[in-house]
Amino acid sequence: MLKEYQTVSEIYGPLMLVEGVEGAKYGEIVDIEIGDGSMRHGQILQVDRDKVMVQIFEGTEGIDAENTKVRFLGKPMEFGVSPDILGRVFDGIGKPKDGGPAVIAKKRMNINGNPINPYARNFPNQFIQTGISTIDGLNPLVRGQKLPIFSGAGLPHDEITAQLARQATVRGEGESFAVVFAAMGITFEAAQFFIDDLTDTGAIERAVMFINLANDPAIERIATPRMALTAAEYLAFEEGMQVLVILNDMTNYCEALREISAARKEVPGRRGYPGYLYTDLATIYERAGRLKGKDGSITMIPVLTMPEDDKTHPVPDLTGYITEGQIIMSRALHRKSISPPVDVLPSLSRLKDKGIGEDKTREDHADLYNQLYAAYARGKEAQELATILGEAALSPEDQKYMKFADEFEARYISQGYYENRTIEVTLDLGWELLSMFDDSELKRIDVELIKKYMPKFRK
Repeated sequence: MLKEYQTVSEIYGPLMLVEGVEGAKYGEIVDIEIGDGSMRHGQILQVDRDKVMVQIFEGTEGIDAENTKVRFLGKPMEFGVSPDILGRVFDGIGKPKDGGPAVIAKKRMNINGNPINPYARNFPNQFIQTGISTIDGLNPLVRGQKLPIFSGAGLPHDEITAQLARQATVRGEGESFAVVFAAMGITFEAAQFFIDDLTDTGAIERAVMFINLANDPAIERIATPRMALTAAEYLAFEEGMQVLVILNDMTNYCEALREISAARKEVPGRRGYPGYLYTDLATIYERAGRLKGKDGSITMIPVLTMPEDDKTHPVPDLTGYITEGQIIMSRALHRKSISPPVDVLPSLSRLKDKGIGEDKTREDHADLYNQLYAAYARGKEAQELATILGEAALSPEDQKYMKFADEFEARYISQGYYENRTIEVTLDLGWELLSMFDDSELKRIDVELIKKYMPKFRK
């Protein structure tokens, strides 16, 4: 028998204080019947003897403390999963948002998940093709990896996110692939863009979407990534699928966490964020990975906007500690109309060497990206020198590298948002760009590989 209480003593912000409660537990779900008979839902945030603090998902507007009945359901927040979740769009707390019927659940899973025993983890070592040259060729994504995208206000992270959701796939026969997309605190227009883009291209059939809009309660935003990861864990570890989870935008999630922390009157940490921000982010990011004895995997791409393009801001800073690299968007490249404007030099995939090479991508991959990096870095230095001294002051060699950097940006980095390049196309394009150099200048590539892969027609 569920216990019902009519002892609401205080309401502030999205929080409600209920007194005289027996046996309540942290994380438990609550049904709230307000004076007009309508129902709202909440979750226990704090228990202090017989006092319980409840966060309300739909907000507290219109709630009269005297006439409100609170029922504690004795279970954590759950999401009903089955293979039928593929192709569906849900709101931030797992209710269908696409006008379709409710999903008939095969099982219900606690959205907070279970910590993965490090000993049970399998090391990421298989390539995921995104169709984007700057990622596949230079910072490859590996199954089970966490590779965030660091962006800034006004940069096209929504477009590259949609491109990843459309194009990402695993190589090899008999592999089933799915995308779980969680949008947090985005505008209605952005949400419609994602839904329309995946629907028009047919990618929605292998996707599960969770949409939390900017005008939805901040409390709901806290649950959204956990809903998405619960769906991903089911598809990966129970249905054996390779799952890519995209979380956009984690900065909005952290802002919601700060808002709730302030409402709870907690002592703030850096920039007003709660002191447990690192721990909270880790509970999300560390749910990605591969498990021994399981065929499926969860690969994660969190997207976050850096306030004032500041990499030392707490959100990108702490994210960088937990994840395995970063893809950085460049404002300078965006001004040049290069799309997607990925800043190659500071971007990094720490696991890239594990997912490439013979039988994974191609034998020349590692040598090729090392040479491309070196040539582009030298070309960027030559560009900076030309800005100071003028192009005429550069040596013929520096001018050649500067020309390479321009070509590299125009042809390799810039590919638009609807060109899907296979890894072979990306690697061949790299060789084509390097053909402007003599073999003796390609010091980072094995001579045998140059003979095998360098285009016969040299510039």
